[in-house]
Amino acid sequence: MRVIIVGCGRVGSSLADRLSAEGHEVHIIDRRPKARRRLSAGFSGRFHEGNGFSRPLLDSVGIEHADAFVAVTSGDSSNVVSARTAKEVYRVPIVLARVFDPRRADIYRDLGIPTIACVSWAVHQIHQMLLHRHLTPEISFANGETLLIRSELPAYFAGRRLAELDVEGEIRVVEATRAGRSFVPAHSTLAVPGDLVTFTVAATALGRLRGFLDKELGT
Repeated sequence: MRVIIVGCGRVGSSLADRLSAEGHEVHIIDRRPKARRRLSAGFSGRFHEGNGFSRPLLDSVGIEHADAFVAVTSGDSSNVVSARTAKEVYRVPIVLARVFDPRRADIYRDLGIPTIACVSWAVHQIHQMLLHRHLTPEISFANGETLLIRSELPAYFAGRRLAELDVEGEIRVVEATRAGRSFVPAHSTLAVPGDLVTFTVAATALGRLRGFLDKELGT
């Protein structure tokens, strides 16, 4: 992935180092030249000095080819402007933003931009959302350890019990929407093509859930 990160603070630098170590192409932007010192010696990406909503800078970074854009500066206003620019002007497929004021989270959601809060779990959560971008949480609880996720079931699962998707302590089917009507599935409820299912899932089990939805169980 080509990822652009705006903000080289604690969260931005940690995320940049992690993605870089995994082999992704990372560009990180910060107004403070000294911020690059937060990056590890092994960081293989590029540091750019400037504002994350500067179009000339974003053009020079190659935002038109970016797979993801993450705004994690220390200011909500800067983050929302940067994120909106990436999403609305450049149509970057994945746009995530950090928010400090919970009241502003609704603004981001109305713009279709998932938000991240709380330093203690921001790096892990953004990393998970980048890698499991088809499983964007509807709601997260506490510090993000548990997520509520909705997804359409793959065709191969039709005729099987929804309960087969449950994994003790990690994944639980809690709701299904079928033909426009929502219901709580029973243990014996069989999946029907087109079912939209809601899962509660541990953040650490997103990979397992994606595996269930991407391919047939046991393959």
